[in-house]
Amino acid sequence: MAHVITGTTTAGSASKRDSRPFPLGVRHTVPGVPDAPDAVNVSVYAPGLAAVDVYYETAPGLWSVAPLTDTVLGIHHGRVHGLHTGGRYGFWPRGAELPAEPGSFQLLLDPYGRGIETDTVRGNPIYYSVCTGEAFDWGTATRPHTPWRDTVIYEAHVRGQTLLHPDIPEELRGTYAGMGHPVMVQYLRDLGITAVELLPVHFHADELHLQELGLANYWGYNTLGFFAPHDAYATRAAREAGAQAVQDELKGMVKSLHEAGIEVLLDVVYNHTAEGTADRPALSWRGLGDETYYRHAPDGSYVDTTGCGNTLDFSEPRVIQLALDSLRYWVQEYHVDGFRFDLAPTLCRGADGRFDPRHPFLVAVAADSVLQDVKLIAEPWDVGPGGWQTGRFPQGWADWNDHFRDSVRSFWLRGQSNTAPGEDKGSLASLAGALAGSGELFADSGRTPLASINFVTAHDGFTLSDLTMFERKHNEGNGEENRDGTGENRSYNHGIEGPTDDERINAARALTSRNLMATLAMSLGVPMLTAGDEIGRSQRGNNNAYCQDNELAWVHWNLDDAARRMLSTTRELLRLRRQYLAGQPYRFPADSRQSFLLWFDPEGSPMTPEQWGDPDLRVMQVLTGSGSGSLKGLLVLNGSSSDVEIRLPQESAVRSAAANTGSRFGDTAVPGASYELIFSTALHQEPGRLLSPGETDTIPANSISLYRA
Repeated sequence: MAHVITGTTTAGSASKRDSRPFPLGVRHTVPGVPDAPDAVNVSVYAPGLAAVDVYYETAPGLWSVAPLTDTVLGIHHGRVHGLHTGGRYGFWPRGAELPAEPGSFQLLLDPYGRGIETDTVRGNPIYYSVCTGEAFDWGTATRPHTPWRDTVIYEAHVRGQTLLHPDIPEELRGTYAGMGHPVMVQYLRDLGITAVELLPVHFHADELHLQELGLANYWGYNTLGFFAPHDAYATRAAREAGAQAVQDELKGMVKSLHEAGIEVLLDVVYNHTAEGTADRPALSWRGLGDETYYRHAPDGSYVDTTGCGNTLDFSEPRVIQLALDSLRYWVQEYHVDGFRFDLAPTLCRGADGRFDPRHPFLVAVAADSVLQDVKLIAEPWDVGPGGWQTGRFPQGWADWNDHFRDSVRSFWLRGQSNTAPGEDKGSLASLAGALAGSGELFADSGRTPLASINFVTAHDGFTLSDLTMFERKHNEGNGEENRDGTGENRSYNHGIEGPTDDERINAARALTSRNLMATLAMSLGVPMLTAGDEIGRSQRGNNNAYCQDNELAWVHWNLDDAARRMLSTTRELLRLRRQYLAGQPYRFPADSRQSFLLWFDPEGSPMTPEQWGDPDLRVMQVLTGSGSGSLKGLLVLNGSSSDVEIRLPQESAVRSAAANTGSRFGDTAVPGASYELIFSTALHQEPGRLLSPGETDTIPANSISLYRA
């Protein structure tokens, strides 16, 4: 049984000069406070409490209590003796009756706690904040600082990425160490990845309804600690050694990836917390200051713009500070290179509840000397009023571009399916917008196509392979009778729902997958691949695998011929992207005389307004140049069901198209003696064939060809 040392004399009751309210959390050294052996500065923002005690473990099973003796503006602080690195602790309202002995009930977690550990008491999880240090040997590893123009993102789950990998030592699979293992690092380098975007690694908890179903929150979008790494992703050895070892293992992963030139981006969830709905027990923020931390309606109920039961109130300065301090901590202490913000509009809603692109949080991030040097990515939608804000985030941010996703899926998937009359089968105009990085969408915010994070798939939704195999979601395993997950997938099963042995259908599915990947790779903006898409990973039609911590959601590495072919194709496409889009402009427009892309019809003539509006036209040619005005290549897309003969653009057509757009291509860049076919999604097209401007070539049905100009 846990034992509490009663009385506070030795625990550190102190004068007001012995502690400071800032920085928040537990610190061994605080400017302006004399160092004292065996003492730490403890500070917590708890505006809902009149006085606060800190309970802490001095040895296994032995607990002490100390009052936080000073209070200023809702911040309770004091000096505490005997709270050492590795020690567990938590807060409790002074004067409130303890429901049980410390160590057998849930104390209130430190919002700034840098480690969290879990015990199980009477079948229920009990969480503790843990005191940790900061020392770590980074060696010569430095942040890569990859320009946006050269960035290729790979969205991955720490556990699912390596859990089944046969070439990673078994004890490292599914862990931070596994993600940083040389086998995985080299795989990412060979693939052409410059940044991994990790699903949440902040400490998170499972929702009650998932626990009752025997499921877990696999994705991790249910944060319980904004400063603490999720310890379940650490090796067993690190977990047994404690929170400090978990922290060091995650830092070691970042170090390994940085040594290979790969950036680390974290998916972060500052929009809500794991405390859930108002009827759930307090774990931290609710017990410390519910009215301040969370957004409330006039009747006192929670406002929920996240669909998760609560919403953090970013009209409150201390909530903004919490997010900013957390972000800075991960940059400064873990050397991460950027963040993807889950349901980002929630962080930018003012006191009136409306999205504001000049919200104080956004202004503070832009002005912060630490954060202005990292990549910032918005998931630009939430479930609140006016929640869809793609293209409206300010300069310095990039947005997940759902317009790109929908346009590309509609063209290559719905365009082949037997959709009902009037349904969107995709158009050349919308596809051209995607290929151009949705420049018009981002122009009003003063941003370039480099603000467009292009994706066809993400963790949320069908995998690339499942887009070609399923027209309906199959989420029965989630325990919600298939009601969860979107029904709007823009997918096409090619005639049979699910896997098949029909070689003709499998070949058609593989071709469509290559078309989707090629479009992603060859578009302006920043491409994001979802882990496993490059090897045909399937979730058997589940488009909401958030609770599937099993082989359904993990990446499988026993590659068959089809998987190896898709992997080879993806590597080649990303290699070609580095050549084909090496001159992608940093600014929009890059130059008043320059158009980076020139558009031609199947006959090699500049596209006309009438052709852009023709729903039956499914073929176009895209000539791409560099920032200096030189030509790089020609992309030809055939979205029709028949082979099409095209005529390669001639000098006169290029000059005409350039003149129509004010481009300087017409002055300095015209086709040379030949076009060379260097890639085709139709496997029977052999690269290396040379053709002259004005010569014809055949583009197979539903395929993409790339020529070097």
